[in-house]
Amino acid sequence: MANNSRLKELVQWLSSFASKYDFSVSSMTPASADASFRAYYRLTGKGGSFIVMDSPPPMENVRPFIFIASLMEKAGLNVPKIYEKDEERGFLLLSDMGTKTYLDVLDSHNANALMDDATDALILWQKASRPGVLPEYNREVLLRELNLFPEWYLKCHRGMELTDNQQKMLDRTFDLIVDKVLSQSKVFVHRDYMPRNLMVEEVRNPGILDFQDALYGPVSYDIASLCRDAFISWDEPVVIDWTIRYWEKARRAGIPVPQDFGQFWMDVEWMGLQRHLKVLGIFARINYRDGKPKYLADTQRFLGYVQTTVHRYDELKPLAHFIDSLEQVGKETLYTF
Repeated sequence: MANNSRLKELVQWLSSFASKYDFSVSSMTPASADASFRAYYRLTGKGGSFIVMDSPPPMENVRPFIFIASLMEKAGLNVPKIYEKDEERGFLLLSDMGTKTYLDVLDSHNANALMDDATDALILWQKASRPGVLPEYNREVLLRELNLFPEWYLKCHRGMELTDNQQKMLDRTFDLIVDKVLSQSKVFVHRDYMPRNLMVEEVRNPGILDFQDALYGPVSYDIASLCRDAFISWDEPVVIDWTIRYWEKARRAGIPVPQDFGQFWMDVEWMGLQRHLKVLGIFARINYRDGKPKYLADTQRFLGYVQTTVHRYDELKPLAHFIDSLEQVGKETLYTF
């Protein structure tokens, strides 16, 4: 829950239009946990069910959420409707997309159908892309994200003091990863397009959440994050199949993916590597800075992803040796068909 003064402010704001939407402020309950400083609450009443987003300034800013929701809606995507907003204080009243995320329901029986819907929606998002609308996913951003790995995962979580040679190896490897990633075509990138942020919807599946950090960047990013999730893993033949299906749709839709799938698969792997290293740092930071320890349990999954990729490319051998030297790099239990 928010602190008492902020919660009181939020209740006063909601009370000012509660009768308009016929909900009871006293019905407010926590709706979901979040890795950020944002908090979400659910309101119910005769007028239906609503979600309240509390994004406390200066840590969070609701304006990108509002802007990108509009972009996505115009592109034909299913995103929360914004009923009321207070941009200065960081309050939003949203439509309620329910409680079932992809992560809650995915299994070997429904995964193909759900992922097919997810990639259909992704194509719509990418088709709407144009430069100059969203900030660039540029070298500075990519390197800043990669450096979360040594700063938070290695130094803070693992207690490692890197030698000069290890630091130089990471710097060279990070530059190589960024060069590979920046050579890709650019589209709108959700940046966290994963099962936890996709809601199961009957009319227009999926409902899409957590898009406020969207950028204009590498075309492989969102399919990499969709298939290599933080909280659920799949056998590689399954991941390849989903990636091929997306790639075929993308080519038909005119999305700027490579004509050769082998090249696109390599793009996805290098992009995924950047994301996995970043997330290892983020999950450690969430624990040590923000006091949210539950995400650390999934760092093993990401080490596994990283280990698989770095052993495939000669240019990544120095990083492969380094990752192998870390303790407890193990294989995850995978879902198979």
